[in-house]
Amino acid sequence: MLFGIRLIGYLGDANRLIELGVLAEKSGFDFCWFPHDPFMRNPWTLMAALAKLTNKIKLGVVGTNPYTTDLSEIATHMATLQELSAGRGVLGFGLHTEEMVRWLGYDASDIEGRLREGVSILRALFRGENAGYKGKFYKWSDECYLRFTPQTKTPIYVAGYSRSTHALSGELGDGSLPMLTPPDAADYVVRCVKEGAEKAGKRFDEIDIAGLCWASISESSKVAEETLKRMIAYFGPYLEAEALAKINLTPHDFDEIKKLVSRGYIDKAICLVNDSMLRLAIIGGAKELIEAVDKLRKVGISQISIGGPLGPDPEEAIQIVGKKVIPYFKENV
Repeated sequence: MLFGIRLIGYLGDANRLIELGVLAEKSGFDFCWFPHDPFMRNPWTLMAALAKLTNKIKLGVVGTNPYTTDLSEIATHMATLQELSAGRGVLGFGLHTEEMVRWLGYDASDIEGRLREGVSILRALFRGENAGYKGKFYKWSDECYLRFTPQTKTPIYVAGYSRSTHALSGELGDGSLPMLTPPDAADYVVRCVKEGAEKAGKRFDEIDIAGLCWASISESSKVAEETLKRMIAYFGPYLEAEALAKINLTPHDFDEIKKLVSRGYIDKAICLVNDSMLRLAIIGGAKELIEAVDKLRKVGISQISIGGPLGPDPEEAIQIVGKKVIPYFKENV
């Protein structure tokens, strides 16, 4: 079982996020992921900074997409990061919701076609090849190639938010980046990824399914719940309907919360986050996290990516995982 941490902007400024990334490496995490969301802190800058302060942890971006970042920029960002990090960079390519790019005027209804063509183009660029392409969405001339030699192969993890895009991640990706909100959706997601892998003639165990979970880790579960509610209020309205159904929720359950957040009334929105919505995340201490991770492992999740608020004290949360959870799986699994 691999362990990743996902550092979101709500945890603090850029310097704070880098401090937590350094602590994650010291605590034994395998991956450090940074979300690439509109109007949030830039993940490429953060990964470059963390690359120079770490030696082992892999550095991944979650949700770089073909609408807000041109493929040529994605390729040069990643190839440069590989030089800075000695080949530890990982690309998470895709979307977890169409709505945030819609804010910017993009229609993401063609995301599957763009992912399919985009992965092909990016792989050619990462191999140092000419990426001239004549497809439905991309028409690149023979002048499209990196003007420097990539140092290493870049793994591409595909992010999805529906049955078909999860399957596409299994078909196209070296890894898959599904949101496991709630964790109860893991079995559904894994089935989709398997279908895609089988379609491509790939072995399922070749794909790292990095399940992105929200977590609030503390030995005081009450405090952990309060810390989580702000995250649920902001992102809950954009979660996948089929996943929400696993805990008897629908996107419409977040309608009033979404309205309040859009008007700037975040505290009022937080008050509407109920106990059912808290089931979107893993809440508790080491014992609860071990139980949750083991369930995910048994259905086929190969990496747990712990994100969200982490806990009321993020350093304590990281250390709980490093001292109690990671060693448990290394010794017993």
